[in-house]
Amino acid sequence: MKIVASKKMNDNNQLWYKIKKDFIRNRTVYLLFLPVLAYYIIFNYIPLFGLTLAFKDYTPSKGIFNSPWIGFDNFRRFFNSIYFGRTVRNTITISLMEIIFGFPAPIIFALLLNEIQNKYFKRIIQTITYLPHFISTMVICGMILDFCLKDGLINDIIVLLGGERINLLMEAKYFRPIYVASGIWQNVGWGSIVYLSALTSIDTEQYEAAYIDGANRFQQVIHITLPGILPTIIVLFIMKIGGLMSVGFEKIFLLYNPTTYEVADVISTFIYRKGLVDFDYSFSTAVGLFNSVINITLVYFANALSKRVNEYSLW
Repeated sequence: MKIVASKKMNDNNQLWYKIKKDFIRNRTVYLLFLPVLAYYIIFNYIPLFGLTLAFKDYTPSKGIFNSPWIGFDNFRRFFNSIYFGRTVRNTITISLMEIIFGFPAPIIFALLLNEIQNKYFKRIIQTITYLPHFISTMVICGMILDFCLKDGLINDIIVLLGGERINLLMEAKYFRPIYVASGIWQNVGWGSIVYLSALTSIDTEQYEAAYIDGANRFQQVIHITLPGILPTIIVLFIMKIGGLMSVGFEKIFLLYNPTTYEVADVISTFIYRKGLVDFDYSFSTAVGLFNSVINITLVYFANALSKRVNEYSLW
């Protein structure tokens, strides 16, 4: 027993010696890391204490500590609310539309860009498609509102094709297509960067061998390019699945109106109304916690499924 204990102590001493030596040798790097560590502790870990509001009947006058515990009552209120079905349905529907139509868009765009041989033309296309990503959400939504007016650009095109003018954002059936299409336009260029980077890691000798074997460009893309960037696609898809319940609040809030609530009201906008408009902090925290738990669960199952089907996964 004494020999085992002595060996453990020696191992611990060696470990601490290595850690101390590493800190001394890389002290500059650790010093640079301190602001990042402080940021995550202050703005990500300490606020986690606020999740206790979800299980309390919080009132500002009593504070977090003195507000009474009510258990899962806030969650029951949400599940029994008339808005539960609508907000969850809208959130999932819009997210699935973004995955089906929005997720493949940067991949296809990157594959098309990769086929362009003229580097100057390629740079021009990249610059043009990157620009919408750097425009603020407020400006983007202002542009969408102007384009969708009765006398807006989209209606001018509709009339030119023989249709009639209509205020598109006042019609519930057009809200989701407009939201998803504008999101693709805004992010397709920027989202393609990671795939273009992955394309550069593919060995060019594979293309040469395929060309000698008689494979055309399309066959090379199917059998070489796509398998080469498949790990990147899978990792980003798992992360996309993890955000299934997190439809962006700002854009929805700036575009929707009472006539489109039935198809546009999502969990994030519901949390805003309950938390900052109705001042029901405990209830809104419970809804937000429910949303986060669902997202974490989806990430776990998507990662497990990916690991089961192939060797690519987040962990």
